[in-house]
Amino acid sequence: MVPTAESHPSTLQQPRPVHPLVETPNGVLRGVADGATERWLGIRYAEPPTGERRWRAPVPVGAWSGVVDARIPGPIAPQARVKAMDVGETAITDEDCLFVKVWRPTTARAPAAEPRAVMVWVHGGAYVLGGPTQPVFDGAALADRGDVIVVTLSYRLGGLGFLELSTLDGAEGQFDSNLGLRDVLCALEWVRSNIGSFGGDPARVTVFGESAGAGIVSTLLATPSARGLFSAAIVESSPATSVYGLGRAKVVSERFVQKLGITAHDWAALRALSVSSIVETAGELFAEIPTEFPGTLAFAPVVDGELVPEHPVTVLSEGRGLPVPLIIGTNRDEATFFKLAKSPLLPVGEQALTTMITEIARENPSVEMPDREHILDAYEGVRQRMVGLGIARDVGFRMPTVWIAEGHARIAPTYLYRFDFATPLLKVLRLGATHGTEVAYVWGNLDTDPRGLAYKLGGRRQAGEVSDRMLALWTSFAR
Repeated sequence: MVPTAESHPSTLQQPRPVHPLVETPNGVLRGVADGATERWLGIRYAEPPTGERRWRAPVPVGAWSGVVDARIPGPIAPQARVKAMDVGETAITDEDCLFVKVWRPTTARAPAAEPRAVMVWVHGGAYVLGGPTQPVFDGAALADRGDVIVVTLSYRLGGLGFLELSTLDGAEGQFDSNLGLRDVLCALEWVRSNIGSFGGDPARVTVFGESAGAGIVSTLLATPSARGLFSAAIVESSPATSVYGLGRAKVVSERFVQKLGITAHDWAALRALSVSSIVETAGELFAEIPTEFPGTLAFAPVVDGELVPEHPVTVLSEGRGLPVPLIIGTNRDEATFFKLAKSPLLPVGEQALTTMITEIARENPSVEMPDREHILDAYEGVRQRMVGLGIARDVGFRMPTVWIAEGHARIAPTYLYRFDFATPLLKVLRLGATHGTEVAYVWGNLDTDPRGLAYKLGGRRQAGEVSDRMLALWTSFAR
């Protein structure tokens, strides 16, 4: 590439380009300058996972010629559209979804600028929903106020990303396991190879995520092949015990092919399925599995003995994870959202809770679960209607988080937090600091809802103060 004033400004006094160019090892990318930041929203990190590549490990993107226009966001993973998960009005879903977004402070483009720390976000959504197009994940505030490079990524979801067809009889060699997890690893490899072109420091990469995204991050901490791809981690409300064995994964896969009427060994028919039929069938299983087995997910990472050799909770609680600094925590009222939604993903009734605890113990035999009497003793004096919510919160999120923190503290600096802040409206609704409420505070994006519903009863000023503090803590940790 021939250097130009647009791609290689020699001084900060030069006119700032409206569409800055970045030359990466694979080719040139055109972005957008906006205020104090510059952004590239549609950067391919892997080849399209379609056709023969469906249900296969991602293939890193190759080189291209010319300039790729990265001003428009790439597609996100196919999924059902639900009101509770706002992926953005203009978001496009497509099986060809392996893209990243990058934001950088304008000051990072100066020739003599020091490389910035990098923060790579993995979105949540129960492994079936969500994407980096969600308005709350706009990285401008985080990049500008935190003086970091921000990367968000798409990965395959549900029936295309966490359906373990490799468990089917006779499927050896036909499909790869843990595809969504492999996508995230591929994106992190892209970051290591390319982020220097954006002014980022590949030796200072913090991977962070919430809910299912945090589940991926905590799993990566126990994944040997992730070594060297990140230097720190932040885990927000990880469903860490929702990583299952191959036997359970096989049950889901068998039901999937049965629902679609596909006969044994007809792998061509599987690859010929329409995306809509895969999403629809996966949605049915997503609803059915936790109804039969409360507190469990139909789609999640699996202990495949290869990429994920052991259960992450076992590895991390024993202090055998990747020795990188860690922030990990939960929200005070995690379970209230699930109660409001009447979701079996985190039940609050006694019978369903008992089943959930039994399932966790079965999938995590190395973890000693308390019996019913010990659990109820811990909530003596708690109002009756709050007992189920407290047990669900602690069994589903808090206990695994503490196990991980205690084990990881033996090998690396580890910081345990609990997020308690709630606006007056959330308190009135008895939601409190429920699952996912901390995300907007971390990103500094408190006003993505044009209706401002969260602050109808006040609390905006205090929310801003909490956000300032969290954004500063998270980014200073990354730096």
